[in-house]
Amino acid sequence: MDQTFSADQRLKSKKLIDQLFLEGKSLKSYPLKLIYVPIESAEKPHLKTAVSVPKKLVKTAVQRNRIKRLMREVFRKNKYLVTKDLDTSHAFMFIYISREAITFERMEKCMIKLLEKFSEKN
Repeated sequence: MDQTFSADQRLKSKKLIDQLFLEGKSLKSYPLKLIYVPIESAEKPHLKTAVSVPKKLVKTAVQRNRIKRLMREVFRKNKYLVTKDLDTSHAFMFIYISREAITFERMEKCMIKLLEKFSEKN
């Protein structure tokens, strides 16, 4: 089981991010929102993932960065839930949609619920 979150698994392409927001579908599990879109890939199926915490909701950079670290870590630990039966490549964007701080346990519970919803849909 691959539990890495390396640079090639991160969503950095401006073109892909724009496509994600224009054509993407979304799922919610408060306080997380997942926007995803299938992408063309010559390689084996994989995920390109990004995380976001809006400045409008979480005011200080310290808190935003902490939440983003939590989101990346929880995704890294639980991405096997979607990669085990993935047949096409996807771009993911996780967006934090709450004003309150969150614990690792609650973040993990929400992320697992989101990833399971995604697996059911695809």
